[in-house]
Amino acid sequence: MATIDVRIGDITTVRVDAIVNAANERLQAGGGVCGAIFHAAGDDELQDACDAIGGCATGDAVATDAFALRERGIVRIIHAVGPRWDGDEDRCDHLLASAYRRALEIADEEGLTSIALPALSTGIFGFPSDRAAQIATRTVRAYDGPMRTIVLIAFDAATATLLERALADAP
Repeated sequence: MATIDVRIGDITTVRVDAIVNAANERLQAGGGVCGAIFHAAGDDELQDACDAIGGCATGDAVATDAFALRERGIVRIIHAVGPRWDGDEDRCDHLLASAYRRALEIADEEGLTSIALPALSTGIFGFPSDRAAQIATRTVRAYDGPMRTIVLIAFDAATATLLERALADAP
């Protein structure tokens, strides 16, 4: 069973095999977590790799090299596409859980043993943070693969508190 930890900070500085990018379907550089990852990895190289993939459906994930982040020990970036919140709770909840699950599955397929995941869909995609924290923690708790370390990385203390509470309550 994986160790699950909640931390506040910059996902590009966590010592793990893979980090998860809060991606959009076109796999284009964006702001927030996505922008920070692209900048740290090397904007042009990462965008070229994403362009070669061509896109990713909501609820799915794809992987690229980590480029300049390899200097920090990160070997892969897994681009997970969470849903834009539109009020359709069942659909949005299902797609968000799927994005987290697919990120973990891809890490497993690539033989990785540690991963850092941000709070997907809670920024410009508008997913309610408390609801997203419950889905994220439930999904990583249900994970039953070879991963040894899962880090839920929060941008701020408020998100970390939501994740910690949800993790304590998750089955």
